[in-house]
Amino acid sequence: MLNHWSLWRSKFMNKPFRFVIFGLLYFIQGAILSYFTGFNGIYLISFGVDMKGVGLIGLIGMLPFVLKIFLGILSDRVNLFGLGYRKPYILFGVAIQAVSLVVVPLIDPGKNFGLYALLGFLLMMGMALYDTATDGLALDTTPEAEQGTIQGLMVGGRALGVAIISVFFGFFAHYFSWRYAFWSLAVISAVALVLAFFIKEGRVKEHPAFEWKAFKTLGRKEILSLAILGALYSLIINSVAEIMNPFFESRFSITPLIAGLYSAVWGMGIVLGGILGGRQTDKLGHRKSVVIAMVVSLVSIVLFLISPNQYVAFFIALAFGFAFGFYETVYFATSMARTDPRIAASMFSV
Repeated sequence: MLNHWSLWRSKFMNKPFRFVIFGLLYFIQGAILSYFTGFNGIYLISFGVDMKGVGLIGLIGMLPFVLKIFLGILSDRVNLFGLGYRKPYILFGVAIQAVSLVVVPLIDPGKNFGLYALLGFLLMMGMALYDTATDGLALDTTPEAEQGTIQGLMVGGRALGVAIISVFFGFFAHYFSWRYAFWSLAVISAVALVLAFFIKEGRVKEHPAFEWKAFKTLGRKEILSLAILGALYSLIINSVAEIMNPFFESRFSITPLIAGLYSAVWGMGIVLGGILGGRQTDKLGHRKSVVIAMVVSLVSIVLFLISPNQYVAFFIALAFGFAFGFYETVYFATSMARTDPRIAASMFSV
């Protein structure tokens, strides 16, 4: 019976399942991203929190991603409870996210701002943990010929999460309650948690052991420049994404449902940008593609300043989503090609 289960589980972790699990794990990332970028500001304002408080929560939510390098070291170095270097961290991270989503709507951020901030930090820490481990798993198990496909699935899965969940979340928040909207995300996270139990770790080629001296590669001019560029652009483009709907809400007085539609259009733009970004990288190479991604991103951000009404804002959200997806796909593909396998998750997290 045990052998039969092991054989079935081994077959289950084949290429289609790998594609599904990578896509789903990034889909639930997109679900959380849809909340933080599309609804967090509106949600907090509805409880009387001012824009300074909204900005502070956004900053706290980004802190776990600053700490990703340490999560990467943990995943590369520590075989947790003998269960593996990637799988247990994915399970633990998704579980933290699911539990946080159940508890968060029970807190009034207007009265208990500190507690809400703490839960928001834990929620994003769980997401950062399984994000880092998933990246490591992708690097471990993906042949070079499939790396572009996997990156496309990851960016596309996250974008679909943003697009679909934004409408779904906005509908629940507008017609039912915020509480049920949060709990719907918890249910989706629970589904991903169940499927993650079937992950089987492996490597496509001989994998060198973790070595601290491998971090010397981070000092190379090429890697250092890429890391600085990634940090600056991530800060800029993610900050703009987070204030997109609060900006439209303050300018056009939009409802949660309309905010969800803006985020959905933004997610569709990410899908389109991800598809074109992958093809552009394959065709023109990494260096030229990165430059193009920078220009496209800057132009899309400037468009926000000239949005005359809420209808044109839909096209601006689409353009910004396209720039977001284009940049992420190009940057991640470039980073994946330059990752040292000895510190795969650590280096990719940078």
